[in-house]
Amino acid sequence: MARGHEIPRAFTDHPRPKSRRLRVDAERNRAALLTAARAVFAEHGLGAPLEDVATRAGVGIATLYRRFPTREQLIAAALVERLTQYAELAERALAVEDPWAGFVTFVEQVCALQAGDRGLSDLLSMSMPANEEVERLRRLANGRVVELIERAKADGQLREDFTGEDLLLMLIAHAAIVKVTRRDAPQAWRRFAALMLHAFEPDAATALPAPTTTAQMVRAMRRLAHERGCGCDVTNGRQK
Repeated sequence: MARGHEIPRAFTDHPRPKSRRLRVDAERNRAALLTAARAVFAEHGLGAPLEDVATRAGVGIATLYRRFPTREQLIAAALVERLTQYAELAERALAVEDPWAGFVTFVEQVCALQAGDRGLSDLLSMSMPANEEVERLRRLANGRVVELIERAKADGQLREDFTGEDLLLMLIAHAAIVKVTRRDAPQAWRRFAALMLHAFEPDAATALPAPTTTAQMVRAMRRLAHERGCGCDVTNGRQK
């Protein structure tokens, strides 16, 4: 072909469409934001600044809000897998032949999840009616939990006046204990869970895990006072 009739280079290079690059970038940003949100919420709870999520994801806050216009949308997308895991724990507990063993296993495993993830811990004690998937999973899990409770009560191993709301109260209290003691007495939650389970039994005397030491509790109480703006600075022992 004569030079005057050569096909322009632009038609032979087959550049990637700009829209495809944008989609790839958007999906990469979304994945980075969800990974960052899980980590930030697990460490600091669902009230953590969203700027921290954006920073950890390596994007600007405007990008975060483009992908997730509200905090609720980000929470739902980031923690839906954890909430699914919560529902699955209840399903597996129902498969345990002994009703009390199934109930105890479920409570202990949920407490362990709370101890490792403040975001999930917060989510278990709040509702987000605007998000259908979160509420569907919550209803599914709650239905299974009620079945766990009624099965253990019918077998005579759980006190008759125990309700699903009692378990929620325990999880709320447990979340607070984990938050206060996680640095100074990271295993304190195990004793609390065992104490609560013992209190749920109609009549039993079971061995408890090792108690938290006085020194651990003193450090935790001082740290809490410092975080609330009063008391001693636990890093150097000086009075504020």
